[in-house]
Amino acid sequence: MNFVPKMNRRAFVIGSAAGGLALGFGLPKSALAAVGDRAQFGENLTSNELGIWVAIKPDDTVCIRIVRAEMGQGSQTGLAQLIAEELEADWSKVTTEYPTPADNVKRKRAWGNYNSSGSRAIRESHQYVREGGAAARLMLIQAAANEWKVPASECTASNSTITHAASGKTTTYGKVAEAAAKLPVPEKPALKNPKDWKIAGKPLKRLDTADKVVGKMMYSIDYTMPGMLSAAIKDCPVFGGKVKSFDAAKVSGMKGVKKVVQVDDKSVAVVADTWWQAKTALDALPIEWDKGSNEKVSSASIAKWLEEGLTAETKFVGNKAGDTAAAIAGAAKKVEAVYSYPYQNHACLEPMNATALYTADKCEVWTSSQNGEAAYAAAIAASGLHADKVDVHRLMLGTGFGRRTRSEYVTEAVLIAKQMPGTPIKLLKSREEDMTNGVYHPVTQCKLTGALDKDGNVTALQMRISGQSILAYARPEAMQAGADPATFQGLNPGGAEGAFGYDIPNLLIDHSMRNPHIPPWFWRGVNNNQNAIYLESFIDEMAHAAGQDPLAFRRKMMAKFPKHLGVLNAVAERVGWDKPAPQGVFRGICQHMGYGSYVAAAAEVSVSGNKVKMHRIVAATNPGHAVNPAQIERQIACSFVYGLSALFHGGITIKDGAVVETNFDTFGSIRMAEMPRVESIIMPTNDFWGGVGEPTIFVAAPAVLNAIFAATGKRYRTFPLKDQNLQIG
Repeated sequence: MNFVPKMNRRAFVIGSAAGGLALGFGLPKSALAAVGDRAQFGENLTSNELGIWVAIKPDDTVCIRIVRAEMGQGSQTGLAQLIAEELEADWSKVTTEYPTPADNVKRKRAWGNYNSSGSRAIRESHQYVREGGAAARLMLIQAAANEWKVPASECTASNSTITHAASGKTTTYGKVAEAAAKLPVPEKPALKNPKDWKIAGKPLKRLDTADKVVGKMMYSIDYTMPGMLSAAIKDCPVFGGKVKSFDAAKVSGMKGVKKVVQVDDKSVAVVADTWWQAKTALDALPIEWDKGSNEKVSSASIAKWLEEGLTAETKFVGNKAGDTAAAIAGAAKKVEAVYSYPYQNHACLEPMNATALYTADKCEVWTSSQNGEAAYAAAIAASGLHADKVDVHRLMLGTGFGRRTRSEYVTEAVLIAKQMPGTPIKLLKSREEDMTNGVYHPVTQCKLTGALDKDGNVTALQMRISGQSILAYARPEAMQAGADPATFQGLNPGGAEGAFGYDIPNLLIDHSMRNPHIPPWFWRGVNNNQNAIYLESFIDEMAHAAGQDPLAFRRKMMAKFPKHLGVLNAVAERVGWDKPAPQGVFRGICQHMGYGSYVAAAAEVSVSGNKVKMHRIVAATNPGHAVNPAQIERQIACSFVYGLSALFHGGITIKDGAVVETNFDTFGSIRMAEMPRVESIIMPTNDFWGGVGEPTIFVAAPAVLNAIFAATGKRYRTFPLKDQNLQIG
């Protein structure tokens, strides 16, 4: 089955990261040993399977396997469309099922990567899932042809029906599925040209919407089972600190309390009949913390350390051309600015949670994870059991944003359950615990220096990023000679993870690494978020310093980057850049590239005092292929909600080594009434595969910031804007 991704079993690595960089967690040797003949087929899967991606029931129900996590981004539907397209399935009869990570191991990792982050669900699996659908179609046709004793080449398939035109015979997929399942899987089947798509490429309704609307959808937080107890957990408020002591006797007699346990060196949990009983007892539990050496760290001390990095020596270079120092020294005009971007919380609507049932010979977990394999690895390690005695059942995610690529909540749930064998334990982190003991979008500052010649052309640009490395914390083995390549997302010379997009003869972009004790992680859009703000705001600054129109100024540097220029021109035309804006309304524009896609935005705002009204944002994206245009429109709009929330209402601050913001009253989200009208332009060129869920978030903030400058003449360089007394009005 050549359409299945191949991997060296000994080098079995589970991808678990956002941001386009694979974050590996090696499985224990017990998992590798489990790959064998003892369990040829997964226990939870539909029969009559044709290859690994499709199973068809006698009633013609088409069951499509999806291993990437669905968390609202629509990849479950998009992947099903791709498979159903090549299968020539009746879309009205399509359902989906999820092979568990244990199923994957039992089949020698046949389904490949389970990771849903970095906008990779479709862009990295489209080829082999389409081939899986095409192979299944050929098997069904062959089975019908065998029954009719005619050449398969004389038969066609459409809408789950096989036809032999010469004889007029027809049959349905369900009638031949059992025979088809016994045939060999074709290798490298031919795929359709996207121009011939009938299911893929169409704005079909999502498969999961109906269950959500009627309340039928089972989220991880909803999961219950007989005899289940609930656990609440509390970590040391200062990252790096530990549990010094606690007095379990003080709360053991409280209503519903079953047990007080130390989970690890930094965490204590209470198990009770209900979660509220567990939380109430945990709040009353006397705990003494050893807060360690980070107790005096604050946002101010972190900012001072990062500021020092703006002029420090560094060897971590992301993009370099020409002689920047000489060009700046000889410039007719020099432009300088310093920007900063804060920590951000993922703020998932559903707090982290997992249900674990542990016995001496079996451990099962029910949870919401962006990467079932990473959760599976965490459960194996925490349980200490052989991999074939462990499984993780994925439930619907109440949003992810990169946070659920990390699996510490699975580890904690299993560690608690191990202390109460045979009893299912649901661990649910409180909103306050989720906010203050999570992982965060990294904090950085950036100093930019630009050089202009006498005609206002850019001759040099230097960008010094000072701040945190995600990989240094999350996956140090992925560092390259001590440098974190992910720091330069969107600023690289080229590549699917983000190309620079401007032709500047003298260029230097480098990184002075500063890693405070607050743990960084992959947050929707990752480093492209601040990098787009830094670059696109400063390009605007140079345009105004040169006395030139910001759009025309960009266009002069983009001739070598036609796809970047294409989306920029599209939003400029739609917003009417060459025509006067309505009275009192001002425009800003920007472009960026990341996760394989090209994006641009133009915003229209008005400002009165400290109140900003965002009237309209036009967004363009070229993702290469558009599998479901309606879903792309929704992703553009929701990514703008996330990006603008961070710009105006977000920001995590540190005091006495701990996170200050504990809930949505202090870490806010944009309201519906505050959102601008979003107009989407989807312009696929069908020559590559890019992402959708993350890329458009990059351009939300810089488009609005540039429009605010056009309205006020004031440049905002430190965020969130609430700290600058600028509000949405």
